[in-house]
Amino acid sequence: MAELPSVLLRDPSSPLTATYVPSAGMVCTSLSDDGVELLGQRRGLQAYLSDGKTLGIPILYPWANRLSANTYEVDGGAVTLTPGVGGVRTDPHGLPIHGVLAAYAGWVVTEQSENQLIADLDYGSQPALLASFPFPHVVTLDITLADRALTVETTVTATTSAAVPLCYGFHPYLTIPGVPRSEWTLQTPPLHHLPVDDRGIPTGEVVDWPAYSEMLGDRTFDDGYDGVPPGAVFALAGGERRIEVVFDQGFPAAQIFAPGNDDVVGLEPMAAPTNALSTGAYSTAVPGRPAVSVFTIRAL
Repeated sequence: MAELPSVLLRDPSSPLTATYVPSAGMVCTSLSDDGVELLGQRRGLQAYLSDGKTLGIPILYPWANRLSANTYEVDGGAVTLTPGVGGVRTDPHGLPIHGVLAAYAGWVVTEQSENQLIADLDYGSQPALLASFPFPHVVTLDITLADRALTVETTVTATTSAAVPLCYGFHPYLTIPGVPRSEWTLQTPPLHHLPVDDRGIPTGEVVDWPAYSEMLGDRTFDDGYDGVPPGAVFALAGGERRIEVVFDQGFPAAQIFAPGNDDVVGLEPMAAPTNALSTGAYSTAVPGRPAVSVFTIRAL
């Protein structure tokens, strides 16, 4: 298989670089600090292309995490999702997961420089995508690498009179090379923890989660949270390295993922909690007022 074109961004003030592959869903495959890789590679780009198995920093769009059923209601009408059609993928319980844009090839780069990349996806022009999420819009990613930080700005612009639900997210797979996973420290601000049922769907219970700073040890996470204030800082640290994920704006929810079978931790900005597309617990991009969200990954 021919190698897909990639875009290498360079921080003008540090040895930090970032690599994006626009034709593979605008996935960030690398965030490297003078040759030291800070993103988990998981099963690699080929598995993302063939099976939707994520790596690096994928966008989960137009919904992140699971939905509780293969149908959801909007404005009195029902939308039916068909697994295997239009990019719909399911988890082991058969629930739709992580939207329809895994490795999607339709992104168009509109601007590119040494340390900035801007790309658009005209979602409303793609009937196969609209079948699963019938809200015409354009989504724009504006990515900048500067001052030892990768900043990702997402803009959702409605292109008809229909408001666009905002349920997407990003999944940075972070790693601390050269330090055992058990010695990594996970830090979070005060949050609201959202317990889930045995299918991974929030039960509706909300539990206060105090500010957290603990060594990971053998603990695992696959937990959702909301109540994330603008500017909240999540962090993973080990040895002399610290990676921060700043939820600058537009990400009131979070997912923390720390599996026991891979040395990665996901500190994931979410525009809405898990299953929001089914429950209606989301904000919208309304006509004439684009919705902007921003997160930043700082390599310290």
